[in-house]
Amino acid sequence: MTTKTPRVEAALPPYLAVSEAGLGRGTPVTVRVLGDQMAVAQDMAEAMRAEFLRAISEGRGATLIVPVGPVDHYPILAAMINAARIDCRDAVLINMDEYLADDGTCVPPSHSLSFRGFMGRKFYDLIDAALAPRRENRIFPDPARPEDIARVIERRGGVDACFGGIGINGHIAFNEPPEPGETMPVERFAALPTRVLALSRETRTINSVTVGGEISVIPRRAITVGMRECLGARRLRLYCNRPWQAAVIRRALHGPVTAECPASLMRLHPDATLSIADYVAKPPEIMLR
Repeated sequence: MTTKTPRVEAALPPYLAVSEAGLGRGTPVTVRVLGDQMAVAQDMAEAMRAEFLRAISEGRGATLIVPVGPVDHYPILAAMINAARIDCRDAVLINMDEYLADDGTCVPPSHSLSFRGFMGRKFYDLIDAALAPRRENRIFPDPARPEDIARVIERRGGVDACFGGIGINGHIAFNEPPEPGETMPVERFAALPTRVLALSRETRTINSVTVGGEISVIPRRAITVGMRECLGARRLRLYCNRPWQAAVIRRALHGPVTAECPASLMRLHPDATLSIADYVAKPPEIMLR
């Protein structure tokens, strides 16, 4: 007589079962469920426009930390600026990160994966030259001088808002979690400045989706604005529009606050909002079976 060995299934983390209505409940984070991917882009563009207008009403230019990912909002925002004739010349936009070439320098703007090149094509070049942020106000972290980001922020009197997304491993910008087996106290992780670092295999894998899954072309290193700069912004505004983010947003909102999920640190920020597409708000498919 053959005895079957019972199958032992790994227990799923309880945060995966959090319902759409329960997202953010019991946390200080404001969670907003929007519509489809373009609804998220429209909302993000409107939020950035509001930051420009708020600063102008105070007689100054806005200072923002901005991502390349999500990306769909940039042409929409450029059209808004042109239509309303919003003078953004004094605004400073600090891009979160950039890929590095093998020699340690930033990939050139002509590189197909360059964030600087993307910002030019899909945002700055679309704005009327009389309204666009001045070239010296278009800031990208420099691997040769990472400390310059902190200096810019200090000179500007702080960051009005940090916009961004959440990576599959919970990263914000390219602030990767510690490698398996490594630990870092939350306070130390939150204080990490702009720096050069190695990209995790998880990040390189998910980012390779944009090139048909060819991970070999994704650079292995990058420079990133630090958690210190992101969390130091007066407002933290994160947006998620990818189906695979349904799990990581639940981990960030309802798992432990830990360096192993950098986005969980948004729960330590005094004014954090997470805006997500309606399909991201639904529990992962495995929880619906």
